[in-house]
Amino acid sequence: MPEKQNSSRREFLKQSGRAAAVTTIFASAAPKVFAGENNTIQIALVGCGGRGTGAAANALSVDNGPIKLVAMADVVENNLTNRFADLNGIGSIKEKIAVPEDQKFIGFDAYQKAMDCLKPGDVVILATPPAFRWVHYSYAIEKGLNVFMEKPVTVDGPTSLRMLEINKQAIEKDLKVAVGLMCRHCKARQELFERIQNGEIGDISMLRAYRMAGPTGSAAVGPAPEGANELLYQIAHFHGFLWLSGGAVSDFLIHNIDESCWMKDAWPVRAMATGGRHYRGDNVDQNFDSYSIEYTFEDGTKLFVDGRTVPGCHGEFASYAHGSKGLAVISSDAHSPAKCRIYKGHNMVKANQLWAFPQPEPNPYQVEWDDLIAAIRENQPYNEVERGTMASLVTSMGRMAAHTGQIVTLEEMTNCEHEFAPDIDKLTMSSPSPLPANSEGKYPIPYPGLVKNREYA
Repeated sequence: MPEKQNSSRREFLKQSGRAAAVTTIFASAAPKVFAGENNTIQIALVGCGGRGTGAAANALSVDNGPIKLVAMADVVENNLTNRFADLNGIGSIKEKIAVPEDQKFIGFDAYQKAMDCLKPGDVVILATPPAFRWVHYSYAIEKGLNVFMEKPVTVDGPTSLRMLEINKQAIEKDLKVAVGLMCRHCKARQELFERIQNGEIGDISMLRAYRMAGPTGSAAVGPAPEGANELLYQIAHFHGFLWLSGGAVSDFLIHNIDESCWMKDAWPVRAMATGGRHYRGDNVDQNFDSYSIEYTFEDGTKLFVDGRTVPGCHGEFASYAHGSKGLAVISSDAHSPAKCRIYKGHNMVKANQLWAFPQPEPNPYQVEWDDLIAAIRENQPYNEVERGTMASLVTSMGRMAAHTGQIVTLEEMTNCEHEFAPDIDKLTMSSPSPLPANSEGKYPIPYPGLVKNREYA
């Protein structure tokens, strides 16, 4: 292992226990980067899925100076065509969409062509499956672009360290970089964090989080149709494949894990987990149907996380913090509105409620964009990549514990050398998938207790 990477590992782990609430990394003596003389911030969208389209709509809804969408990129033409039409159908932002036909790009090099339409200080949205994040981020920094990247930002140990190394260049250039963990920008959660830090629920003794629902996203994936391009089929169903998304744990549970660690103001140092595959039918994805993760913080406090994508079962989508004085509701039902509350004791009954954030709440999906554009306009230091990488790595630690059946420490997760897609930057439209199916059209899955040092063989 090169000394530079070893140094990054040591520094990463040393910093892992510090304040989880930090939102930005401050650069010193960095050159000023702004959006150009005409004051219009141009935006390119790389990854035209549902989340990318939502991010673009939020970006164009910021009421802070002129802003335009000028380029789009994807590997699937229908995605780009359909999402362009969707955005044009939103009347409040239609006039801010200026994407000519020659600035709509298809292919694995489309991200470069879209970013080439921008000038230094403009913004690129990186909303492809996270496996591609480090590749696209590298090019964005080279072009001097500010960045909004969706979560998770990494899916394994090697790419986490790589992302941190790449990010040093962004900090040196004073580029503004947001990570789509929008719960950190939620006004209700921000006030709740302050109240918890001020001792209103006492010392935190336990946290618990749930995302239990029926089938979600593309977590369950059937066999590819005969003659289909295997690589593009996997990308279209990216929740089902660990190399692309980190699977259901990384993509679905990261928000609950991150918001719980935020309230604790620390990152856990180890994870123990279980999970299983139950109702598979002819599905060929790599996910378990249920996950139960026990995270342990350095002081011994536990965070319990339960995830499930099984139809017909009890559903819950919420996070809680228990303290020596009472209980805090971090989120109530999905990500927004959070409906944060504090109770005396641990029974959530109206008579015990001490505080509740007033409704309605500002939409955190919009607030995170308001904050990013404000930082660009005002040239304020703004970089969420270290925190986003930590949240991604901690989430992967829990996933690996379930998939291997072992206790996995943060150091072990960071040092794990299993990179899911080491040559992803070399993919073309005719490339084979980094995860080929076997002769029966099936993919390798985790075998807890049998394969102990990696998540699939």
